[in-house]
Amino acid sequence: MIVTTSHEISGTTTTEYKGIVCGEAILGANVFRDLFAGIRDIVGGRSAGYEKSLQEAREIALEEMEAKARSIGANAIIGVDIDYESLGSSGSMLMVSASGTAVVVSR
Repeated sequence: MIVTTSHEISGTTTTEYKGIVCGEAILGANVFRDLFAGIRDIVGGRSAGYEKSLQEAREIALEEMEAKARSIGANAIIGVDIDYESLGSSGSMLMVSASGTAVVVSR
């Protein structure tokens, strides 16, 4: 399946619009990851633990969105937007949402 942030796919013709599809992932932050991220804030550098969590959440959201598009007969998703939010009273949860327009394209 072609998934793109653009609103058209070069070399194809959009023959049918199936509608908006979304995928979401919410992951809880780990206490140890929080501790090491706090240390990184003080001494500088990147937080590999948070980066890994962010990547995992993004992949889950995109996979869920693609599955929904397939289930309604689409073979591509255009205009994809990915949003990131922290949730919870202490911001201890990470939410990633992906949305786009499911379409049928032909070459």
